[in-house]
Amino acid sequence: MADQSNPSFSLSAWLRGNWPILLVLAALALVPTFAAATDNPFLIRLFTRAVIFSIVAVALNFVLGYGGLVSLMHSGLFGVGAYTVAILAFHDYEATKFLGLFAGTDNLAISMPLAFLCAMGVAALTGIISLRTSGTYFIMITLAFNQMLYYFFVALQQYGGEDGLQVLANLHFADFNITKRTTFYYVAVGVLTATIFVFARLVQSRFGIILRATSQNERRVVALGIPPLRYKLMAFAISGAVTGLAGALWASGQAFVSPSDLSWVRAGDYVVMAVLGGMGRVWGPVLGAILFVLLEAYLPSWTQFWQLPFGIVVVLIVVYLRGGLVDVLGLTRSKSASNTEGGHA
Repeated sequence: MADQSNPSFSLSAWLRGNWPILLVLAALALVPTFAAATDNPFLIRLFTRAVIFSIVAVALNFVLGYGGLVSLMHSGLFGVGAYTVAILAFHDYEATKFLGLFAGTDNLAISMPLAFLCAMGVAALTGIISLRTSGTYFIMITLAFNQMLYYFFVALQQYGGEDGLQVLANLHFADFNITKRTTFYYVAVGVLTATIFVFARLVQSRFGIILRATSQNERRVVALGIPPLRYKLMAFAISGAVTGLAGALWASGQAFVSPSDLSWVRAGDYVVMAVLGGMGRVWGPVLGAILFVLLEAYLPSWTQFWQLPFGIVVVLIVVYLRGGLVDVLGLTRSKSASNTEGGHA
């Protein structure tokens, strides 16, 4: 670690080394144009889903691929962000106060930052407990926390309970209407782009280097006088906050949120997306999320037993593309190289 004490980040160098994600983002930007040309507006809704899930997968990969933490509570954090927006919109529409104290709001400029902070707070509080464990124990305790969040929102009958909560208020962002299908799609793509570059910067910072070193050999990090729990907790909180922001986008775009969005099955889906895309690159999970959503959308039209070919595709990718879909581009390096070199993310 001595030769990495002064990590540097060059945006131009990063862009040259990670040109495929620029092509992917450019392709995503052209989706509304393609949808209009083919008279298929469903594509915008489908890729909005893929983009939002991509944000979660990239955030999860920060602690999974670089921190070595297999979290199964990111769907719960996603739900925290979604319900924050939906509950505030509910109280605004009903002209009532949350807990009898705080007025609701349909202004996303207020509710989205609150969703970000609430998810960060939940991630930090649960992380203080769960990060004292590791391996299988960490997986199980994050799953337990996720189920606690799931049943908590199921129990909130005022906000729809198991049936979910519909957003009836006219959401806006500082008086700008961003909920129109195409406009909202570009907002989501913009958030995804910012998420990728922020995490790329974090990975190449001193913080990211220590996080990766902790995943490799925590005892050595402790011997160097560095408290690994502090760094893992910060990483978990940041990852949870971005996941909550994705949840806020979900509630805004769908105008509906349900406890099913917090299910442990969806938490596992996010892990699959990260693994499919490739955990060796910050943007790898974007490829996994897009493929996951496309398969989930179109395979059922081919066969009612669509889960079988879906599973076969996942198995083939995991077996033959050890680095995920980024292997197709020949960009995956060995695990040791990706954890020690600072030129790419």
